[in-house]
Amino acid sequence: MARYNFKKTEAKWQKIWAERQCFAATEDPARPKYYVLEMFPYPSGRIHMGHVRNYALGDLVARYKRARGFNVLHPMGWDAFGLPAENAAIENKVPPAQWTRQNIDTMRRQLQSMGLSYDWSRELATCEPEYYRHEQKMFLDFLKAGLAYRRESWVNWDPVEQTVLANEQVIDGKGWRSGAAVEKRQLSQWFLKITAYADDLLETLATLERWPERVRLMQANWIGRSEGAYMIFDLAGRKDRLRVYTTRPDTIFGASFCAIAANHPLALEAARSNAGLADFIAECNRLGTSEAAIETVEKKGFDTGLRALHPFVAGKELPVYVANFVLMEYGTGAIFGCPAHDQRDLDFARKYALPVVPVVAPADVEPAAFAVGDVAYTGDGRLINSSFLDGMAVEDAKAEAIRRLAAQGSGEKAINYRLRDWGVSRQRYWGCPIPVIHCERCGAVPVPEADLPVRLPEDVTFDGRGNPLENHPTWKHVACPQCGGPARRETDTFDTFFESSWYFARFCAPHETAQAFARAAVDYWLPVDQYIGGIEHAVLHLLYSRFFIRALKDCGYLGIKEPFAGLMTQGMVCHRTFRDGATGRWLFPTDVIEAPDGTAAHAKTGAPVTVGRSEKMSKSKRNVVDPEATLAAYGADTARLFMLSDSPPDHDLDWTDAGIDGAWRYVNRLWRMIEEPGVALAEPGTPAPEAISPAADKLNRAIHKTVAAVSDDLERFHFNKAVARIRELTNLVDGLDRSEAGAGWVLREALDTLVCLIGPMMPHLAEELWQRLGHATLLVDTPWPAIDASLLHEDTVVIAVQVNGKLRGTIDLPKDMDGEEVKAAALSVANVAKALEGRAPRKVIVVPNRIVNVVV
Repeated sequence: MARYNFKKTEAKWQKIWAERQCFAATEDPARPKYYVLEMFPYPSGRIHMGHVRNYALGDLVARYKRARGFNVLHPMGWDAFGLPAENAAIENKVPPAQWTRQNIDTMRRQLQSMGLSYDWSRELATCEPEYYRHEQKMFLDFLKAGLAYRRESWVNWDPVEQTVLANEQVIDGKGWRSGAAVEKRQLSQWFLKITAYADDLLETLATLERWPERVRLMQANWIGRSEGAYMIFDLAGRKDRLRVYTTRPDTIFGASFCAIAANHPLALEAARSNAGLADFIAECNRLGTSEAAIETVEKKGFDTGLRALHPFVAGKELPVYVANFVLMEYGTGAIFGCPAHDQRDLDFARKYALPVVPVVAPADVEPAAFAVGDVAYTGDGRLINSSFLDGMAVEDAKAEAIRRLAAQGSGEKAINYRLRDWGVSRQRYWGCPIPVIHCERCGAVPVPEADLPVRLPEDVTFDGRGNPLENHPTWKHVACPQCGGPARRETDTFDTFFESSWYFARFCAPHETAQAFARAAVDYWLPVDQYIGGIEHAVLHLLYSRFFIRALKDCGYLGIKEPFAGLMTQGMVCHRTFRDGATGRWLFPTDVIEAPDGTAAHAKTGAPVTVGRSEKMSKSKRNVVDPEATLAAYGADTARLFMLSDSPPDHDLDWTDAGIDGAWRYVNRLWRMIEEPGVALAEPGTPAPEAISPAADKLNRAIHKTVAAVSDDLERFHFNKAVARIRELTNLVDGLDRSEAGAGWVLREALDTLVCLIGPMMPHLAEELWQRLGHATLLVDTPWPAIDASLLHEDTVVIAVQVNGKLRGTIDLPKDMDGEEVKAAALSVANVAKALEGRAPRKVIVVPNRIVNVVV
């Protein structure tokens, strides 16, 4: 028997599906809808194994729900703006648009070779004016609604990409894409008012029951709602005052210093007459503005000479430092430090020899004996060394401190958020132009809606120096829409997360021209029922999208608040790493030959290779496997099966040659099983025969149990368990004696069911086998197998038989059989009789439907 010809089969069925428009979706109020979406890719030029896994998962869900009778929307598009295209323009002298569209063509072909059930008629690319004209209109509506505004701010500046980054795009003090150390700069920027929805974004996380708990926790922590107080310190010898925000007003009697941000007005004022302070501020500005940046840096300060007066202790002065760990963008840009109960404050106090006074002690510790060493005490307890707060519990002390501050005009209760408004201005060419014109007379003027879209000019120069739009000789020069005088266009473009914050809604009606959404379409399809993508987008993309939909709702675009009802975050695809034993250079897996004992050698030279741990596939470590090579060698279905069967979808997956080979063997096993069933199969739809053997009946029951279990697994996204159950059923089919009564009928049932169950996982193979089994319709149009509930319960049970506690055999008996009959059957087992050696048993203990223990 020839092996399964995947190349011929996959091309055949992809062509048929496309010609018959099997996956084209239209609104149908008479049917339940199901919108499944994988996060759309950036068109880098080639898909990687992470893409293969992500899209295999989504396609399984889409095909399964389609078989269950849902009207499924499963679209694909391209997150097509971004700096890589500009970098390619600089390096290769290719316009970003050309580079991007060529990459889209390549990746579309690669994805189509996987047989994914996309409605390609809805394909979109965010770099096309037909798309971004609508987001320009959205921005203008946000301006009218007060949800967009412009202000001077300190920003994260990526010196490599020459653009601003949002705090969420700064990872460990470095640009999320370039890896360059981020600096602070002050620029005039456009912002979206995400903070207006902070409470709602936080409170409604509890309603997202089909989201991973860790994603909801990450968003809650990023929003960072805290309750505390604003405190106002008088400054010695000055009329102005210092305002700070704190979550621990109860620790005020332990304060030993105040600290302000490098760009706090008091710091800038003091720096004008203090060169040392000016230098220190410049050093601070070389750090990013994200909390990740300040958490990892050595904590440093500069004494301004200013002194803050303690609000409750007459005559006590606190030195005011400029500190590199205080950010102007958080709170008020000023704090008071209580070293005994905050580790950062403690490290700072030890560095600058400041007092450390504990003011909270554990309830079971003698207050006079309590001291703080190198570790701050952050636990609960009672107040000590705190005047009128002594003896109070922490929460009571907070309330009393706030009450007294308010009474003397030195503070008030406050709620604060870690979340900051979203800065969307980027200093680059390949992005959506911000539709604003700057006029010296009229200020920032919105581009008239009739003039949208504001298109990117094509005749730009890429020399790596700044924003090409800013350097363009003519594009930015226009007449003011209000006064007609000379004006200039906004040359910043939107952060690319702007485009990805609403694309899923555009998929509902991608060809609508008059407006961004056809209201009937978004009302029918949204929210997305199942969204699939990486955990790395938990804060960036997902939080922005939740805000964006709320803003669109308030501007009348649609009627929902939450864009994604369900979320699955898939794990990474990993591979072992290899280094040249002599040079230490990373090697591709194709450069290496691995031995059974775990050692490896260079494929060409035979030189020793160091085998490292399995890590996420990355170009930098060269531990990548080319999807196209895998698809060419094994076919799409084999790759999909391995991606689904090796581990749970939310866990990392280790790519191995043994794993993909095993999947390929199973594909061919199914092929042979149906090509050579070993018995004449009953015609499709033939009723069950009257005469059926116990073995055939057992297989028939296993078929229905498997359908029930696999259905439950797929609903719960336990895809690897579903694959395992299908393999178990395959083994039972193989093990059936073809001479059994009813074998031809039960094999027909079993093989039809197996093909249906693998359909969402290996669609090409399944479609071909379905046809070869004699079915006239397409499998993709066939309903999911029905379950006969009466067959889910066994009429017989397997009972273990022991002699003196040692297993001697098993017997199949009718369920709930009479105890005496069970005893007789147990004593007739050959191994039991052999163990008795002619002796009569002293006792026979029967546990109904489970076990018989013969005691000699």
